[in-house]
Amino acid sequence: MEYRVNDQTLQASVFLSFVNRIWPGEYDLEKTQAALSKTNNITAYDGGTLVGCLRILSDGYYFGTITELLVLPEYRRQGIGSRLLQLAADNSPSTLYFGAQPGVEAFYEKNGCLRGMPSYVIKKDRR
Repeated sequence: MEYRVNDQTLQASVFLSFVNRIWPGEYDLEKTQAALSKTNNITAYDGGTLVGCLRILSDGYYFGTITELLVLPEYRRQGIGSRLLQLAADNSPSTLYFGAQPGVEAFYEKNGCLRGMPSYVIKKDRR
């Protein structure tokens, strides 16, 4: 497994092909590329195949958030998510805050993450 910290070579077409295997949707290629350029992308590749990705959005000092931690279903339970999380902790200049999907809290706690404040959402209509 090859891990890349701050993977600025990650292309939206590769990322969207990967994401659609986990969260199928209709994503805009151009907007996705712009989003990837604004985050620290920590990636895991098996050969040339993207199999895991964690994205950090940060102001570089006060605040950082993990926008998502995704691993392809067939690569789960192999330590990839744990390694991505550790690389995020090791390479972030700030404390990281994030929400967890229901049912995966044990994964984060097993990896040393502390429960924080409840999170809230302000939904944006993307039509």
